[in-house]
Amino acid sequence: MSKSSRQIGHRISDVMIRAFLWAMKRLPYDMRLRCAGWMMAHVAAPVTGARRRILENLDLVMPELTASERKKIARQVPDNMGRTLVEMYSDQEFSKRMARAPITGPGIDAILAAKEADRGAMLVTGHFGNYLAVRAALLSQGVAVGGLYKPMSNPFFNEHYVAAMERFGKPMFARGRRGMTEMIRHLRGGGFVGIVLDQRINNAPILDFMGKPARTALSAAEMALKFDVLLVPCYGIRQPDGTFEIRTEAPIKHSTAETMTQELNDSLEAQVRAHPGQWLWSHNRWRGAGNETSEDFVRAERRKARAAQKSR
Repeated sequence: MSKSSRQIGHRISDVMIRAFLWAMKRLPYDMRLRCAGWMMAHVAAPVTGARRRILENLDLVMPELTASERKKIARQVPDNMGRTLVEMYSDQEFSKRMARAPITGPGIDAILAAKEADRGAMLVTGHFGNYLAVRAALLSQGVAVGGLYKPMSNPFFNEHYVAAMERFGKPMFARGRRGMTEMIRHLRGGGFVGIVLDQRINNAPILDFMGKPARTALSAAEMALKFDVLLVPCYGIRQPDGTFEIRTEAPIKHSTAETMTQELNDSLEAQVRAHPGQWLWSHNRWRGAGNETSEDFVRAERRKARAAQKSR
């Protein structure tokens, strides 16, 4: 595809996204969340193949689930994605609610102590619940958390996407050499940085996640060690009534980057197993970890699971 054709495609895609967001914002807040969730679950997910990928990944790492449980999770995941997108672009209403959200766990005391000492911290989460809920809730407590993000391939969408995230804490750092340099400067100055750790990074070390090999970047732990700052797992857990619990776990004890990162994986795994409908099962988390392609790997694991069940 030529550069001009890609630009036209990006522009059309961005116009459609803007139109969707504009329509959603015409609705009362709770209604727009329900509507966005329904559209993602019943329209976008089946059309884009996201539902199929969710079911394949569930078969891979949670084969013990019943068919009805799998289908329920396959509806909950895109529903959560739709709500999260609209919450990002409903910053005033969302921030007001996050100001009232309970912040639980031992990590909050460590975070506030680090702020008082101008020490800064690395706050680590995953594509789980709504990770912006953590930043919004902490911002209401006077703790501004910058963020590391992967730029979208669509530059038109990326422009307002980054602007939306900045309303929940600045600065934002794009993945890459320049962004990393700026983030290091921010950390050295006592700033806080939020990182979403569960993306597959090519050539990253292979660690365990959900009982399967997964390439996992060590960068968060490496920076925590290098700059002697806290590494705190944090989660914005969506509640049945639409509110959130902000869960802050105890800081990861400094040891080696591999050990600390595995502890982060284990922490996220516990949340995913407790709330499987709130994690982004649609991405290829386990691909490229010395296995076959994601689809072939899943099929092989499914055959093994079925064979094991028949032998019981």
